[in-house]
Amino acid sequence: MILEMKVPSPGESITEVEIAAWLVEDGDYVEKDQPIAEVDSDKATLELPAEESGIITLKAEEGDAVEVGAVVCLIDLDAKKPEGSKTETKEVVETPKVENAVTSSAVEKTYASGAASPAAKKILDEKGISAKEVKGSGRDGRITKDDAVKAVPSMGTPAGGSRGTERKKLSMLRRKVAERLVMVKNETAMLTTFNEVDMKPIFDLRSEFKEDFKAKHGVGLGFMSFFTLAVVRALKMYPDVNSMLDGDYKISHDFQDISIAVSGPKGLMVPVIRNAENLTFRGVESEVKRLALRARDGQITVDEMTGGTFTITNGGVFGSMLSTPIINPPQSGILGMHNIVERPIALNGEVVIRPIMYVALSYDHRIIDGRESVGFLVAVKEALENPIEILMDNNPKKTLEL
Repeated sequence: MILEMKVPSPGESITEVEIAAWLVEDGDYVEKDQPIAEVDSDKATLELPAEESGIITLKAEEGDAVEVGAVVCLIDLDAKKPEGSKTETKEVVETPKVENAVTSSAVEKTYASGAASPAAKKILDEKGISAKEVKGSGRDGRITKDDAVKAVPSMGTPAGGSRGTERKKLSMLRRKVAERLVMVKNETAMLTTFNEVDMKPIFDLRSEFKEDFKAKHGVGLGFMSFFTLAVVRALKMYPDVNSMLDGDYKISHDFQDISIAVSGPKGLMVPVIRNAENLTFRGVESEVKRLALRARDGQITVDEMTGGTFTITNGGVFGSMLSTPIINPPQSGILGMHNIVERPIALNGEVVIRPIMYVALSYDHRIIDGRESVGFLVAVKEALENPIEILMDNNPKKTLEL
């Protein structure tokens, strides 16, 4: 019996995927639930498991775009597992390219060895270069036109170095990200407002409670819980920042689903913390850890990255001092965190050194006015600089559930 394996739907509104990589080869014996392929949609990269055990016949090539529901492989259920064979998923390994790596040991000497093609000979004669000074990369060591061109130094360009190039198709996910970024720049009235945050109060809280917090809850007390809860409070104060446009209509939300930008093996992913307004510090940190691990391990689903109402992105983990984050459509606002640097500031008439973070809010001016955008960012700053009073109701131990 032959089983036709069809492309399952990765999520609502997705009609096409791309075969990113086959993890098995044509004719391999596969076990049920064994990952056999990675498929890219415009939202995520997902693994395709074998539906049954048997000998597999591939019906699509890597890089092919296939419609949801299309047959991508056949599995012969009657085929027996070859004796002594091990069913393994092959590793996708890129073989490094070696430019002009033709050596005397790899190429058998023939009459063509060291001989120049007519085009190559013409170039070498014009430049007064002997064919003996050039190593040929063509068949049987023949000197090609490209070898002759590379052997001739041009004005300001040294010869002999590697000048290899590679042409590689972008994944469907990356192409969709690029398309959406250009769309945001072209179709929104995006502006950015900036502020700075004195992080010392949060530093002090973390120094005092982080060990007890981790020992009791199994997760660290990081910066993300402070920022998420500060954002939740600010979104309640300025609901336009938690809204989005749909044609001539404004859609407002009475909940805060916070998208968190994390770096995964396939690039930037933005999983969503649902109903962040109902979470405690422990709840936020646990959810951030869970989503980050799933993104890192390639297990994140489309549903987990859909439906956020506001985004937080942290370029500071890569060393960014200041940036203008791009809105994550159809949302209307995104908060950018940056690195923390000790800077001199004026405090109570004196110059002191404090750990300062610059923060940025990019917003769609079509729906959010300057008053709301600036007020929102100031509200975030106030909460972060006064966390015990504003975020912890003057009781850190109770709030942190210690």
